Amino acid sequence: QVQLVESGGGLVQPGGSLRLSCAGSGTIFNINAMAWYRQAPGKERELVAIMRRGGATNYGDFVKGRFTISGDNAKNTVYLQMNSLKPEDTALYYCNAEGVTRSLRNFELWGQGTLVTVSS
Repeated sequence: QVQLVESGGGLVQPGGSLRLSCAGSGTIFNINAMAWYRQAPGKERELVAIMRRGGATNYGDFVKGRFTISGDNAKNTVYLQMNSLKPEDTALYYCNAEGVTRSLRNFELWGQGTLVTVSS
C-alpha cells in the first residue's frame, strides 16, 4: 500500500512564502512523476507543477517563476517552494504521484490536500 502525506500549508500574507512537502511511503518501487495541483473554491483543479523521473519539470502558466518544484528521490518526497504569493493563490493544494509498487503494479495516488491561504 502506498500513501502520500502532505504538509506545509497555512496562512501567509501577500508577498510571503510557503514550502509544501509531500512524502510517499509504503511499497514503492519507483516513482515516475510527482506533482502539485490546486483547487480554489468554485474552480476546477489545475496543475501547479510536475517533476518527472529524471528531473524534468513543468509549471502552470500562472506560476511565472514564483514557484519551484524539487524532489528527494531517496525519500520519495517532493517539495513546492512558493514565493511572492498572491491572494489568488489561495486554494487547497494536492500532491499527486504516479509510479510502480514493489509488486510491479502501477499506481496513481492523491494526497489529502493542504490548505494555503494568502491574506492580509
